[in-house]
Amino acid sequence: MAELLPLWLFVAVCVVLLLGYPVAFALGGTALLFAFLGTLGGYFDSAFLAALPNRLYGIMINETLIAVPLFVFMGVMLERSKIAENLLDTMAALFGKMHGGLGISVTLVGMLLAASTGIVGATVVTMGLLSLPTMLRRNYDPAVATGIICASGTLGQIIPPSIILVLLGDVLSSAYQQAQLDMGVWSPETLSVGDLFVGALIPGLLLVLLYILYLLVLGMVRPQRVPAIPEQERGDGGNGWFAVAKALLPPLLLIVAVLGSILGGFATPTEAASVGAIGAMLLAATRHKLNRETLREVTLETTKVTSMVFMILIGASLFSLVFRGFGGDVLIEEFLKELPGGVAGAVIIVMLVMFLLGFILDFIEITFVVVPIVGPILLAMGLDPIWLGVMIALNLQTSFLTPPFGFALFYLRGVAPPQVTTAMIYRGVIPFIMIQLLMLGMLALWPQLATWLPHQILK
Repeated sequence: MAELLPLWLFVAVCVVLLLGYPVAFALGGTALLFAFLGTLGGYFDSAFLAALPNRLYGIMINETLIAVPLFVFMGVMLERSKIAENLLDTMAALFGKMHGGLGISVTLVGMLLAASTGIVGATVVTMGLLSLPTMLRRNYDPAVATGIICASGTLGQIIPPSIILVLLGDVLSSAYQQAQLDMGVWSPETLSVGDLFVGALIPGLLLVLLYILYLLVLGMVRPQRVPAIPEQERGDGGNGWFAVAKALLPPLLLIVAVLGSILGGFATPTEAASVGAIGAMLLAATRHKLNRETLREVTLETTKVTSMVFMILIGASLFSLVFRGFGGDVLIEEFLKELPGGVAGAVIIVMLVMFLLGFILDFIEITFVVVPIVGPILLAMGLDPIWLGVMIALNLQTSFLTPPFGFALFYLRGVAPPQVTTAMIYRGVIPFIMIQLLMLGMLALWPQLATWLPHQILK
């Protein structure tokens, strides 16, 4: 019975979360309760908790994590500057003459917004408020419209610069070094956030391309579900491609500046995040959206999100210590190594567990709680850390879309009009879930989709 205590700890955390308690306090509080009971019963050595101050100090001095508030600031500032509205209007005018053209416009704008904000909830809600009424007014099938918004809104999980990739990069870096030390490699290689950014580029863009191909095919096979915008309602798009270039150029330049400074070796991800934050302020200023009130709102929202992330990280650190104190890491390692199918079987099981956890936990909790436990074990089996990180990000993105508990579905349900039913939203995301699974399969079969570019640029 004692050897199953780590599993009971995990189950208890899930139950407490389902009861509605805040994640950070659910993780830390449940872990402390189990540690106390385990100490009384002689199953837990309280010396494990002595490592907590060092872990918290490590969080405080971690330069990589400084990128989190900077990227959040960048995303919230871009959201307040109304760039998405301008992009959507311009691109809809250009592509609206095609069946599915408005859907393609929403997908592309969602991709840029996702890359800018990196926060799924913010992107889905913003696109839901901006584009769903427009698509319904243009007689789009409500299921298709909601599916497009949910799918494009979750692209912030995989398209850099993404907050999940920043957090995953930091956690996987520690897991990779631990795995190498466990294997007797005393000069371990390192993994950076920049490696994950570059590795996610090709899979992320391929995913967007598959979304667009699906909409093009749907426009040919079922044109009535994705009608073209009537010419009299389309406008001229403000001189067509020139207007699109004018609308696209500012956010695109910002993203290129952030990613380019990392890929070119001119800046670390943290330094690049500061470039993004300043660039977002300049863009807001050019649109006359930067004032004292906007700056106050953006700073307050950034503080809230950053505080949430770091409180969860503290709770997850405490949970991880107690979990290891009960021998949970050894239990998981033995379980994965005894699975049929070897490394492939272990990866499938871990991905399945993460997918299911994505129904009840946000990506931040999964990154901080699950990855530190299973990461060193999988990496010790010889898996490429970049490939594993991109697979995890894609997998979590898929779980966020999957009924009945996908987070993106709840976010959109909260802003959708009453005539759009939950069943419509569920039905609309199914084709995009199939596309996600196809992309996961392609990445599993051809790991080079994630590993080739980093080795060309960064190695």
